[in-house]
This record gives sequence, structure tokens and C-alpha cells, in this order.
Amino acid sequence: MPALAKRLSRVRVAATVAMTVKARALREQGVNVIQLTIGEPDFATPAHAIEAAHQAALAGETKYPPIDGVRPLKEAVRRKFKRDNDLDYALDEIMISNGSKQIMYDALMASVNAGDEVIIPAPYWISYADQALVAGGRPVPVSCPENNQFKLRAADLDTAITPRTKWVVLNFPNNPTGAVCSRQQMKEITEVLLAHPHVLVMADDIYEHLTYDGFGFCTAAEVEPRLKERTLTVNGASKAYAMTGWRVGFAGGPKPLIAAMVNMQGQIGSGISTISQAASTAALDGPQDLIKERVADYQKRRDEVVDMVRQAKGITCHKPEGAFYVFPNIAGCIGKTTPGGRKLATDTDFVTALLEEKHVATVQGAAYGMSPYFRISYATDIASLREGCRRIQEFCDELR
Repeated sequence: MPALAKRLSRVRVAATVAMTVKARALREQGVNVIQLTIGEPDFATPAHAIEAAHQAALAGETKYPPIDGVRPLKEAVRRKFKRDNDLDYALDEIMISNGSKQIMYDALMASVNAGDEVIIPAPYWISYADQALVAGGRPVPVSCPENNQFKLRAADLDTAITPRTKWVVLNFPNNPTGAVCSRQQMKEITEVLLAHPHVLVMADDIYEHLTYDGFGFCTAAEVEPRLKERTLTVNGASKAYAMTGWRVGFAGGPKPLIAAMVNMQGQIGSGISTISQAASTAALDGPQDLIKERVADYQKRRDEVVDMVRQAKGITCHKPEGAFYVFPNIAGCIGKTTPGGRKLATDTDFVTALLEEKHVATVQGAAYGMSPYFRISYATDIASLREGCRRIQEFCDELR
């Protein structure tokens, strides 16, 4: 077989995927694995969204859709941005894609040239860096340390920006830490960005509705309207409405950028499933009370997981303000040995041994650009969370 493209050598299989595959393989062998790797809500898709998809299919809405999205959904997205974020986008400044991940891929492929830099606050969602590499760019991580609640410091961002910087990615609420920027913190960040007019801003707001303890959400172009003309505001139906499998993301941004992204999308996937778009339209325009109910449930899970993980020897755990992840620090476990004889030199060793010896699947912090940590997703039922945390406590207690 001829050699594969060299660009693939720069892209790793996502650690989340790798750990999920390992966990699935153990389950197929009959092992009782507690799966805490995937950021996927365990709630059902709203019934009215499912019914809208059903009716769309019955009505014959099963043909090729426009590449940028059907008009009813784009209008619903426009209303959503205005309602939730006080952002007013024209319809030709909005596009629909196959999940928010493809939105970001379209944007980077349509804008990044060889050697362009993409600043990514770390810890970060794995795909940001890999997509930048595929596009020919250079990811530039900027540390958001735990002693700053995993939030981006404006001074650190300012130092990282160079003439080669093309994008700054902002993801708050954050995956994997759950960190949320206050309006004042976001204002400090946007003031830095105003001083660098050559830089585009990617606001990944996919966890927008998942904030706790009364902690409010804000997005860059909302906080600083002067940034709107170079900000891509990214969102989707997957997290808030438990619609991961429907694969619908959307974005608002400058018309020239959106046009270029639509062109790119036309080459790689074309339009998005028509019935998924009908379901997402119903979700965005329908009752929103279910989000508050689910957020209250997530907050209870967060509190219980943080409390239980803090009881594990050698682990400390910051309580996050949003998303559905915790990112515990395992510095106190590094250097120790498991009952199975594995020496824990890294957080990768920790999560591998935890899976193999206690059958709890998590993801190492190294995959997200910060060690020694690991990520727990609490987007699963409370019984599994309790059992998973109990096994983590047991695992740490047995380290020597």
C-alpha cells in the first residue's frame, strides 16, 4: 500500500477515544467498567425535538439541504444568539455544521496558513491543537494554572501573542477543567485582544448553559462588541439539549469568514442532516426550562464527585464553576506503586492502572496539556459516579 499523508503523523488518536476503546474492550470481556471518559449527557433528547424530526421526515424534508443550513434553523440560531448573548447576526453571518467540531475545523482550514499560530489556553480540549496542526498552523498553549482556578490571565495572553498569531481560542466553561470566566475576567481578556487587531477570536461556547452556584456566562463579542467583526461564536445543540448524536453545531461570525467556511464545508461534508436540523430548530425555539432542571442535577453530581474525590489519598480537587467535568490533581500519587506492581511515573500511568486494576475509565491530564491531573466526566448516572469514585478512593488507598 502507498504511504499515507505525512500530515497524519502530526495528529494523535484522541486520548478520550483511546480510553473509551479500552474500556469498551474490557466490557466486551464481561468486566464491570465504570465509564467516566465521555462528555456526553445521559439525559434524553427533548421529546418535542424528536417529534419535530419525525414530522420533518413525514413531510418529505429528506433531500439535500443548503450547505450553510436550512433557513428555519438559521433563524432559530439568530434568535438564540440575540436572546442568550445579545448578539445580532444576519442570516449570512450564521452557518450550521456537523457538530461544533466541524465548525472549528472549517474555520481553521479556511483561514490558517503554514506557520500561523493558534493560541490555546491550557488545559484544552484535545482537538483544538490537532486541528491547528492539520491546517498547517502551530498550536501555542498558554498555561491556565490551578492557582488561578484554571482561568486565562490577560497578561499571559498578551505575552503569547505575536505577529504570527492568527487565532485565540476561548473555551469557558472549559473542557476539561469546568472553569468559567467572570465578566470582569473576560473584559480583561478582550481588552488585550482589542490591542491586537490582526488576531481572530474563536469563542467555543458549547457549555454555555452549564454553570453553577449562580455563576453567570458571558462570551467575548458580547462583553466587547468591538470584537464582533473578528470573533467566531461557536455553539451547538449537543450539550445543553442532550443531542450529541444529532450532530448539529452552529456559529455566528463575520460574513467573509462564514462564506469561506461554507465553501470549505462544501468540499468535506456538504449540508447537515435535514431531520437533525428540524430537531435542533425545535430545541432552540422550544421550552428552555428543562435546561435549568438538568443544570441543577449536574450541580448535585458535581458536588458529590468533588467531595468523594477529595477523600481519596494523594488527590486534591478544585470545584469547577461549569461544564460537567472535574480535573483533580494527583501529584500526591505520582511516584507510588499500585498493588498490581505498576509504578506511577505520570498521569497516563495513573489512568491506565486505574482502568486495568479498578476498572474505572478516565482520561489523563497530559492529553489536555497539563499534568499531573486526570479528567472525570460526571455526565452519567449518580450510581455509576458513586461507584467510580469509591473505586478511585480504594485505588489511591492501596498505593504504596
